[in-house]
Amino acid sequence: MVRARRIWVAAAALLAVAGASPGVAVAGPQPPGGEGVSTAQDGTPLPPGWRLAGQGSAPQLVWRSDRPVPMGDARVEFRSAGRLLGVPRPGADGHTFRLPLDGRHATRLHGLQVWSGGKRLDTREPEGAVSAARLPAPLPANAVDPGKPGTYRTRTGEYALTSVRLPGLAAPVEMRAVVVSPVGAAGKRPLALFLHGRHYTCYKGHGDVTGDWPCKAGTKPVPSHRGYLRDQKLLASQGYMTVSISANGINGQDFAAEDGGAQARSSLVRLHLARWAGWAEHPETAPKAVREAPRADLSRVLLVGHSRGGEGVNRAALDSLAPPPADQDGYHGPVRWHIRGTVLIGPTVFGQNPVPDVPSVSILPGCDGDVSDLQGEVYVDGTRAVSNGTALHSAVYVIGANHNFFNSQWTPGQAAAPAEDDFSDDPQHADPVCAKRAATRLTADQQHRAGSTYIAAAARLFLAGDDRVRPLLDGSGRRAPSADPARVLSHAVGARRGGGFLPDGGVSVTGGKLCAAVDPNPAKACLGRSAKGSSPHFAYWETDREAGRHAIALHWTRAGTPARVTAGAPVSLSGSTALRLRLFVPPNSRGTQLDVALTDASGKKAKLGRVGLDGLPGSERTASYWAQELRVPLTAATRAGLDLGSVKSLELTPRSASGRAWLMDAWGWRPGTPAVRTDALPRVDVGRTTVDEGDSGVRTYRVPVRVTGQGGSGQVRVYVVDPATGKATDRLVTVRPGTQDADVPVEVKGNTRYGTDVSHDVLVKAVHGVVVGSYRGGLTVHDDDPAPKMTVTPVAGKVTEGQSLKWRVSLSEAVDVDMGAAFEVAPATAPELSTKDVPAAWLRDTAGEKPDPERPLSKVTGLYLWTDIPAGRTSADITLPTVRDRVRESTESVLFRQIDPRTGEPQTGGLTLSGSVLNAS
Repeated sequence: MVRARRIWVAAAALLAVAGASPGVAVAGPQPPGGEGVSTAQDGTPLPPGWRLAGQGSAPQLVWRSDRPVPMGDARVEFRSAGRLLGVPRPGADGHTFRLPLDGRHATRLHGLQVWSGGKRLDTREPEGAVSAARLPAPLPANAVDPGKPGTYRTRTGEYALTSVRLPGLAAPVEMRAVVVSPVGAAGKRPLALFLHGRHYTCYKGHGDVTGDWPCKAGTKPVPSHRGYLRDQKLLASQGYMTVSISANGINGQDFAAEDGGAQARSSLVRLHLARWAGWAEHPETAPKAVREAPRADLSRVLLVGHSRGGEGVNRAALDSLAPPPADQDGYHGPVRWHIRGTVLIGPTVFGQNPVPDVPSVSILPGCDGDVSDLQGEVYVDGTRAVSNGTALHSAVYVIGANHNFFNSQWTPGQAAAPAEDDFSDDPQHADPVCAKRAATRLTADQQHRAGSTYIAAAARLFLAGDDRVRPLLDGSGRRAPSADPARVLSHAVGARRGGGFLPDGGVSVTGGKLCAAVDPNPAKACLGRSAKGSSPHFAYWETDREAGRHAIALHWTRAGTPARVTAGAPVSLSGSTALRLRLFVPPNSRGTQLDVALTDASGKKAKLGRVGLDGLPGSERTASYWAQELRVPLTAATRAGLDLGSVKSLELTPRSASGRAWLMDAWGWRPGTPAVRTDALPRVDVGRTTVDEGDSGVRTYRVPVRVTGQGGSGQVRVYVVDPATGKATDRLVTVRPGTQDADVPVEVKGNTRYGTDVSHDVLVKAVHGVVVGSYRGGLTVHDDDPAPKMTVTPVAGKVTEGQSLKWRVSLSEAVDVDMGAAFEVAPATAPELSTKDVPAAWLRDTAGEKPDPERPLSKVTGLYLWTDIPAGRTSADITLPTVRDRVRESTESVLFRQIDPRTGEPQTGGLTLSGSVLNAS
């Protein structure tokens, strides 16, 4: 119990609020041993491992894991009854997480769960029956293999510049990088910049890692930025300049950032790009590693980001097109570069705000144990219909790859600091797809080689304009032999795909179901509870449900039953050579076959052909419900005289006996990569404002939603989260630069009763003709009333053994928040109550201790008494039961002292609970 007490003392200190004085009522932290009786403010029992803590107007929900939670890229989220409560702050011990709550949230803590990257952390998920996983057959080789080294030798060097300060981060952030360049390459060379993700920041020897910043004495920074040297050397051998930058200073401080650090990472990327732009013009000012290299061509820049680095480079691409608000940005200079594309490796996308007019490749690892929901698929799906659609957005699914091994510094046996396989496998229930020895799992070297190959493919397509590598990225079903034996599949949207059938585009469905991608109701949701695993297309956002995210679900029990998708307005497939479908079936399933037909506006119908597909290797722990791209030539429609300029419906008829399938979308397709057109789009950023509650009256404030830029009007969907229920309401809003059309009014009622701070949260997502930067903000209403005074009165301060001591804890007035106090046992006037003077079961439940050997209660480590006074009430009782024995003894005493929430130690001048117990014989 000594260790447990130290943990709680540290937690109490973290939760302290400056200025608390003795005798002032606080919502005190609950000590260890009391988890079984921890309750929400409405009396709801909390599950084991959970408790309410905090003080003043900042109650906090605390969860402690029984095993360490590694520092990773996916956020840890607290959920209640399926809704997001919020993102807790991690403790330094690697086990404890704390989430500030307002009083109304604290009364509805039902069905508490902890999630991270689409997987549960607070329970071990049961292993269900899963079909044997098999690798798909190798695809035909592509005509050009971008994974082959080029003709240039390479040179490696580093630079370290003066650290920079970024908004919202207390400590400066390093400006360090490793440069790999081609030797002897003439002229300016395109530049590829790498940004690593969120990982441990500091280490000592081979066992101790932390998330500190700056690193403490005796520890060294984890060199995460050196983890892409193999990728850099491949690109440099092909004639590209490369630089990989360090972001430990952001990783060690981004836990408090509302966007997970995306804006800070964008600022860091653009600060480096600004330096490279200056060095290109004045090479004599550059560091040695840059002076010895060819000049960089800043008109051709590729950004490569891993995990949170992926979200960071996406934001950097956005900020380069549409400047962010100056008070949020760490870079304020001109944009002297052109970002031609991005590569996003196992990326996060907390804002679900991909840049529509910058081409992208999202690499999705099939055995990702960190960003397990593969939310990076949103960088593809989330661009549909937002802008002009000329940019290619590709998803590359790598079967058997995990999250970490794309970075050699996160790979055991290769890293300087301690590293791990993020797909942790239970030896008792080895995962059939992702266990280390599974036939479908890649080794670290195989995975990294595949990653290098597809990064090089993106560079060759986006920077060099070589359309011959496009079939590796756009769903054409080709492979790069350099990536063998990895099985890599792709699909894409954009890049001149013609008119299509989009589930969110006003279609109607017969013979199938238009289902919601994100909905807590299984009857409405697309996968339902019976699914073995999850879908990257349906990755949850920060709302309990979402409008405008759908798929078309098909379920048949006999062959020949068609499903028809009818467009609200006729679709033009003119100029297309094939109809392209993105369709997925259950993992490990075999032999799904569907006939595909089209009907034009006049009613003429043409059968195009038959498609077949097998499910991806998957288990309950993978996000393997991922759409594969299928193409059907339109030659049959042309021969039948179908009017491809006015197609009204798409028909899918199953030919297998039974099965399930989900259609994400269908488009017209033709080969080639069109020139990207970058439209001027308005930019939306949500801010956050804090106001005082006031003593009386009703005031209306507005959540600031800034619309900037030079474009015309656009549409966003605004979600307003009810702080009482956590449920969101949404509305479609047309925005224009310089207007306040999307501002959200909030009424604040003043009073003089002590309560909690309340957050009214607002989220925004792009729908059409607009981009979103800061997607989340709101109005925080600060409770400005003084805390009531707390006193203790003995109700039964002197009792006969066998009776209970009782004290009443009272407040000077009723308040709007649950108040509490905790008391720790202290030495009392001898003789003291002993462990044999209280019920054994009570001692076990309260302190986790046994009566033997007999000892004074003040010698019991971790013995606390505590109380909660519910909102609206002014008192609550604390009791200490005693037992009657046959031992003749003198009067015994006991003493408990109030805990100081700032230190976890007895509070100077604090309240006490004292009592005496008389002998009964």
